[in-house]
Amino acid sequence: MKVIDTRVFKGKNIYSLKKCIRMDVDLQGYCETPSKDIEDFNFNLVNMIPELRTHRCGIDEDEGFIKRLKEGTYLAHICEHIIIAIQNKLGIDVHYGKSREIKDDHYYIVFQYIYENTALEIANLAIDIINALINKVPINYEERVEFLKEILSNEILGPSTKSICDYAEEIGLPIIKLGNGEYYQIGYGKQGKIIEASIGPNTNCVSVDIACNKMLTKELLSAQNIPVARGSKVNNIINLLKEAEEIGYPVVLKPQFGNKGNGVFLNLKNEKELLNAYRKIKDKFKDIIIEKYHSGSDFRVCVVNYKVVAASLRIPPFVIGNGIDTVFELINKLNENSMRGEDHEKPLTKIKIDEDVIECLSEQEKTLMEVLNKDEKIYLRRNANLSTGGEAIDYTDEICIENIKLCERIAKILKLDICGIDICSDSLSKPLDNNSVVMEVNAAPGLRMHLNPSKGKPRNIGKEIVNMMYNDKPYNIPVISVTGTNGKTTTTRLISHTLSKMGYCVGMTSSSGIYINDECMDSGDDTGFESAKSILLNPEVDIAVLETARGGIIKKGLAYDLADVAVITNIREDHLGIDEINTMEDLCYVKSLIGEAVKSDGYVVINADDNLSKTILNRIKSKKVYFTLDSNNEVLKNINEEDVYVYLENDEIVIINEKKKYNLCNVNEVPITINGILKFNIENILAATSALVAMKIDYCMIKNGITTYLLNSKMNSGRFNCYDVNGVNVILDYGHNADGYNAVLECVKKMKSKKLFGIVGIPGDRLNKSAEEIGAISARYFDYIMVKEDKDLRGRNSGEIAGLIVNGIVKEDKNKKYEVILNEKEALIKVLSMATKGDTVVIFFEDLKSLTDIIEEYISYKNKILNNRYEALN
Repeated sequence: MKVIDTRVFKGKNIYSLKKCIRMDVDLQGYCETPSKDIEDFNFNLVNMIPELRTHRCGIDEDEGFIKRLKEGTYLAHICEHIIIAIQNKLGIDVHYGKSREIKDDHYYIVFQYIYENTALEIANLAIDIINALINKVPINYEERVEFLKEILSNEILGPSTKSICDYAEEIGLPIIKLGNGEYYQIGYGKQGKIIEASIGPNTNCVSVDIACNKMLTKELLSAQNIPVARGSKVNNIINLLKEAEEIGYPVVLKPQFGNKGNGVFLNLKNEKELLNAYRKIKDKFKDIIIEKYHSGSDFRVCVVNYKVVAASLRIPPFVIGNGIDTVFELINKLNENSMRGEDHEKPLTKIKIDEDVIECLSEQEKTLMEVLNKDEKIYLRRNANLSTGGEAIDYTDEICIENIKLCERIAKILKLDICGIDICSDSLSKPLDNNSVVMEVNAAPGLRMHLNPSKGKPRNIGKEIVNMMYNDKPYNIPVISVTGTNGKTTTTRLISHTLSKMGYCVGMTSSSGIYINDECMDSGDDTGFESAKSILLNPEVDIAVLETARGGIIKKGLAYDLADVAVITNIREDHLGIDEINTMEDLCYVKSLIGEAVKSDGYVVINADDNLSKTILNRIKSKKVYFTLDSNNEVLKNINEEDVYVYLENDEIVIINEKKKYNLCNVNEVPITINGILKFNIENILAATSALVAMKIDYCMIKNGITTYLLNSKMNSGRFNCYDVNGVNVILDYGHNADGYNAVLECVKKMKSKKLFGIVGIPGDRLNKSAEEIGAISARYFDYIMVKEDKDLRGRNSGEIAGLIVNGIVKEDKNKKYEVILNEKEALIKVLSMATKGDTVVIFFEDLKSLTDIIEEYISYKNKILNNRYEALN
């Protein structure tokens, strides 16, 4: 088995509403070989990965997968289960997977993931395991698992960040991971808040730098009469010894810039201990400080939004003797506690036996191999950091009002809206005495001790931080997602135009580019994942309106989590035979994802005139807005109070909402319908109106939007744009399938014209029959046809698509006049030379800009001639 391709979906996708990865594999001749026919395969596999016994598989019974193995199942299916089992072994809670045949030995395997790099490496391991078992060669499984743990430790979400993200998701705010560190954006657009671990978006960066500088922090706090340990910076050994004498032993030696207790030496009682500590620290840290050691308990107070929200008593790791086990054995037993992990992934961290542990034991005249007396207690470290094995007891309800005010004052002095304050004192339940000091202030405090204390009540600090970021009113910007076969670009533009006129900053993606209001950020087909993400990350955007095309959905899934409103304009035959979408049922399944990914209180806009759109209604769980051109449509005979209805009645746009009927306006008032001639634009108006009603936009604002949207190259570029070229009506449109052609040409037919010229072509990735159908449609409508091709042949040979279109023309009407000029610019120039005043030319284009340039040249040239004649007469 070998991997052919891998595709990572970072959001909802056509395979699952969870994040998943698709891996395409070649079974290399084993596609019809069941596992039971491969010698010792099943036995060795289950022996290596016993977690497979817990998989119920499709049988849904205990050891269901084991039963499937014995009956004989296939390698792709087995690979899927291995990937899930190894993720579970590492503590990753995933369950979804499936495998399907593409053709012969080629299969795809889809599996859920949480941590991308870890999942991809597990997939590679699964492939290697299968190959090793088939070829009977050894594989160092346990060593590979240890390597996976290293990858996971670098990728796993830290408890502080996780608590913030978990609460945000709990209240419906989406999360976007940024880069490879602990940067995450909560919410979209203007409501997007970026966090780094426990540092919030409004945390003052200068204040963070000050908190990292322990000497400067002490100086600022001391100036405000906050009790801090006496101390100074160390420049050399002589200075070190002099400062120690002045301060008085015992002392503390630590880095001026440090975290997690790294390089901190406590309770140095004499010159010998001080010099020994200095030798260990001087080469690791550039800036070192010495300060007076204060005995007492180690407390951490957490402040959010300048209010104390939690407090903990931190305890260094310790063991208690039983008269039997050595200290080493007691530590191992302590580490077996399921609450302890390798790093921050669990409430507590395992105690690693290092030099600090050995020295701490030595100070207590103990060794690792010594057996402690029963109930004898010894500490394993000098510090109480959770990252090195310490424990925490919740102390929030014990801290007195005086100390609460003190901590809140410290946060205000340093201007830190989120911080952790370390205090050495006998107790926080009474005001600090003369022996108590503030040791440090942390600008990115670890929250684990408050979230999962060893004893006491957990405190939801993530909730406090999220509420602070949103001023206790968390909400996200609205997201409107528009898909369909035809009309989605115009519908997207209409919605955006209306919302922009209301004063909102609208971020829009479409087939013509990315726009912030009317300003183009990028031109081209921007209907996929990355384009949508650029809008969601833009801090200016009030509302996101995203055209979401079939290709983007299939390739990368959805960039957003849930939409407030989803619009499905229609589902027609298009792009079949591409990306494994071979039938209309397949296409409906893809489009249905947009309708599924909607908030529970959101709306899905459905075309009630489109039979295929109605086939996906059973997949949609939210409320619906139905639009129809037919006031006698069946949907209007069974009105549901939850749903909304928008339809055309006697040329009036009518809305039924909560069973109340409203007349919005007459279609003749809407410019892009050309007095009701353009039926397809009436459909687009109804779709856009439906979305705006679902957004609870005032009906007067909706009318103002749709009646001020013009059918020109500025507002609706490339969609039935009309030009007067010296008396010849030239129409540019992006019709690229049979329905698009029919819709445009049916409208053109209603417009007065002497002779009708057509310049036709479609993208090369369409089916042969689709190309021939375009030829047949063209033959029915046009008096003269110019056949051209796109520059991007999409896998076809030059002239191939044009030949198929010609076949369609000839089959429909063997006497029809046509010509083949493959270059669309040359085709337009030729047709303009043939057309006379009163004729109409329709071109279904690929490159809009090059054609409008030609049209402008013709118009300018004519104007220049007229000006010259005028000057000659005068």
